[in-house]
Amino acid sequence: MPKLTWQKSTYSAEAANCVYVAASPTGTVHLRESDNPEVVLTTTAPRLHTLIRALKERKWDDA
Repeated sequence: MPKLTWQKSTYSAEAANCVYVAASPTGTVHLRESDNPEVVLTTTAPRLHTLIRALKERKWDDA
C-alpha cells in the first residue's frame, strides 16, 4: 500500500479527537481518529458523501 497523506478534517477542532482523512490512488478513502490512529476505516467517496449528507440531514434520527 502506498504511503498515505493524512489531512485533518476541517470540522475537527484544534484540540484532541480529530478525524483524519486520506485518499489512495485507487480512490479508496481512509479515515482515522487521532486518539486511536492505528485503526483505519476504509470506504469509497460516494459512500462517505452519503454518510455525511445523512448526518447533516439527521436521517438517522427517526424518533
